[in-house]
Amino acid sequence: MKLAARAMISLMLALAPGSAGAQGADSGDDKTVMFARDDPDMAVATAKAHASLDEFLALAEAPPSGTDRFKLKVEVRDGNVREHFWVIPFRRTETGFVGILANQPEAVRNVVLGQTIEFTRDDVSDWGYRRDGRQVGSFTVCVMFKRMSKDEADYMRDNSGYDC
Repeated sequence: MKLAARAMISLMLALAPGSAGAQGADSGDDKTVMFARDDPDMAVATAKAHASLDEFLALAEAPPSGTDRFKLKVEVRDGNVREHFWVIPFRRTETGFVGILANQPEAVRNVVLGQTIEFTRDDVSDWGYRRDGRQVGSFTVCVMFKRMSKDEADYMRDNSGYDC
């Protein structure tokens, strides 16, 4: 169960051109799960996040009562290596977004945990926030549950508020 406690869901895609990794939540203390870069479930999750991104951004700009921890997941490239990280907090700029990297890199070497990074809408792969203690969005995280042990996935659902 200690491993499950350390795996607070966030996704990091890529590592090599033919594979991708998923990592625990929005802390630097994460566990990686591998995915094929062309994983169909992950593609659907990312498409779902993209389709609802404008609604999420509007909500993040004027958060209703009972909501917090607004976050974006973004792809960082380092040569041919790609990794996806949660960025918390973030804000819009004239050319895109800026925010603080909330996960420890495992594959890319051009960023570090806690670094302020700039990114564009095209770099966004997911979004999420909490409403009344439950997770909203985080579509890629729900895909990750399929690759975790049942005990670990159940622990994350029960203790982190995921309803997927």
